[in-house]
Amino acid sequence: MRKFILIIPILFCQLLLSQTDDMTNGFKLLEKGDFEKAETFFKEYLGEYPDNKTAKLCYGRAVGLSGDPEKANAMFKSLLVEYPGDFEIQINYNESFLWDKKYSEAEPLYEELVSENPENFGAVLGYANTLSNLKKYSKALVMVNRAIALQPENVSAKVSRKYMKLGYANSYVNNQEYQKGINYLNEIFTDFPEDRDALLNLANVYLIIKETEKAKNIYTRLAISPKDSITALNGIALAEHIGENDKEALRVAIQAKEKVNAIDDTKLKEQTYDRYVQALIWNNKYGKAKEEIALLEKRYPEKNWFAALKATRGMYTADFKTSLANYDAILARDSASFDGNLGKANALFASDRIIPAYEAAFQTLKIFNKQKDAQGFIEKLNIQFTPSVEEHIAYTFDNGNNVAYSSNTSFNVPITTRLLTTLSYQYRNTENSVTLNKAQSHVVLGGITYKLMPKTNLKAIVGINNSSGTDISYTQPVFDIKLQTQPFKLQSLDFGYQREVQSFNAELIEQEIVMNHFGLNYNLGTNFKLGWYTQLMHTRQTDDNIRNLLFTSLYYNVFKKPAFKVGLNFQYITFKDQLPIIYFSPETYQAFELFGDLRGKFSEKTTYMLSAASGLQKVEEDDQTVIFRAEVGVKHQFNKRWNVELYGKYSNIASATAAGFEFTEIGLKVKWLFLKEPFYFKKLKKNNE
Repeated sequence: MRKFILIIPILFCQLLLSQTDDMTNGFKLLEKGDFEKAETFFKEYLGEYPDNKTAKLCYGRAVGLSGDPEKANAMFKSLLVEYPGDFEIQINYNESFLWDKKYSEAEPLYEELVSENPENFGAVLGYANTLSNLKKYSKALVMVNRAIALQPENVSAKVSRKYMKLGYANSYVNNQEYQKGINYLNEIFTDFPEDRDALLNLANVYLIIKETEKAKNIYTRLAISPKDSITALNGIALAEHIGENDKEALRVAIQAKEKVNAIDDTKLKEQTYDRYVQALIWNNKYGKAKEEIALLEKRYPEKNWFAALKATRGMYTADFKTSLANYDAILARDSASFDGNLGKANALFASDRIIPAYEAAFQTLKIFNKQKDAQGFIEKLNIQFTPSVEEHIAYTFDNGNNVAYSSNTSFNVPITTRLLTTLSYQYRNTENSVTLNKAQSHVVLGGITYKLMPKTNLKAIVGINNSSGTDISYTQPVFDIKLQTQPFKLQSLDFGYQREVQSFNAELIEQEIVMNHFGLNYNLGTNFKLGWYTQLMHTRQTDDNIRNLLFTSLYYNVFKKPAFKVGLNFQYITFKDQLPIIYFSPETYQAFELFGDLRGKFSEKTTYMLSAASGLQKVEEDDQTVIFRAEVGVKHQFNKRWNVELYGKYSNIASATAAGFEFTEIGLKVKWLFLKEPFYFKKLKKNNE
């Protein structure tokens, strides 16, 4: 906003320059902005001519603009006593409040001055700039247009109007009224065709609303000089990333990096190196990014952008401690840093420290009112912890002539971010069209999940299963207890015990088989797209049979968007006793398969998933047979509180069910957040206001 403040000094000096030649050098110093030398000049001049009003005014201006606005204000106030009603003194007095950023005090003074001098260009423009600094853009534009009407070719007034429209556009963008912001930015080109500031702001708006092609076109318009060409390439690289084309983003960033070495501009070099390393990180080239960061650290160890770069790499590689340390370093140097505050919120969330993550996001909003990303972050946390109800209905049929209808209604009610409760009711009705056996089961479950510490949860579910068939009816307790941990970065390890009643079909329900599972699940991720998942399970059944299961999967993440992974699965199962008439229970079973899993978006609110696997299975000494399974699903988010998913799946893998049957299932899932926000949110928000 200092640009506004310097407009009137130029006008003032031009006015006074015609009045006397004795002070010409002083006027020129003021006009050039060399205020300290001007202060010395007029102080010496007043030593010889202490009663010269013009010299007093110029001395006051020099004092105020060289860094002591309070002293200048006092000097002008004293002059007003000496020369009551003097317009030149009054306008300088008013302006001294702007130098001191006391815009509220200046507003009524300018309002009165303009009402008394409605045709005075300096007064009208000063009032317009005051209103603009107070972010009263609508009224400011009315006043600056009045000033321009008084002097249509005055460049200073048009510069003021430009910055008012930039500010007005920014206020609309912050309120997510993007088209209004775009309209004001485009208006700037009437006064200043292809204005650099307007182009950069316009490109930024298009990036925010993810209209990346328009953003790239704007950056292309900007590239009219060697420096601006590099700025444009940096912007285009970011646009490619937002448009989910990271390979192209890296290509463009490399191009910018090669060009910037020929430019003598430290800030531009920093921006370009920053974007280049970001592009390496976006492309999972973490080793190369680490090398580049090590080189940059020798030159820019105390720069906030460099700390943010290290923090970004930490976020992508799950090194959240490093990220937090760097975001804290940024905030220690600049507590109002956007990257520092919101970056810290994301790092805390990734570290499973939910309440501190909320607090960091609220701090961001205190500094950047209505900032879209911070609001979206809080909304994401709220959705995760808002009470919800889910309904899952399914129709299943298999090659053993079994047909089943099932439903599962569950209420998920987080009490706090550490304590989550659930209550569910499951119903399954199954019938065999050949044997005419019918059965049904009712399962009521209640559970809690408690966060013992970040990334360590204890989950406990207890309930009862009531099953009835043609000739039998019984009730059994059921349990599911898990300790869920993430002991190291990119690793998860779960231990569990589950007691369940086998209820896939009528024949199994008739057997009243209770299964006691003791299991371990381990997943290892890496920063080079490879992952490994293993499940070990030991099951003891109430019919005295024992099952041991090993499932292991080695997978590779080919793409991030859409998410596509491929891999190899191996499964090995043994049963102590073989009871093939009742259920699938071979002495040994092995299966090997190749699989692919694709997940992406049709649109912002509609996602899809497609998973398929095929391979070979071998049951005891039988010949190998081909296996195939597939699942497809589509989910639509109607609004923030409602979503619906339709899915279908098929499998002929012998181990897919206890009966060993080939089966097909079609299902529908509906989720509704029945409250608008978490229980704790109002109190948390109030505490952070």
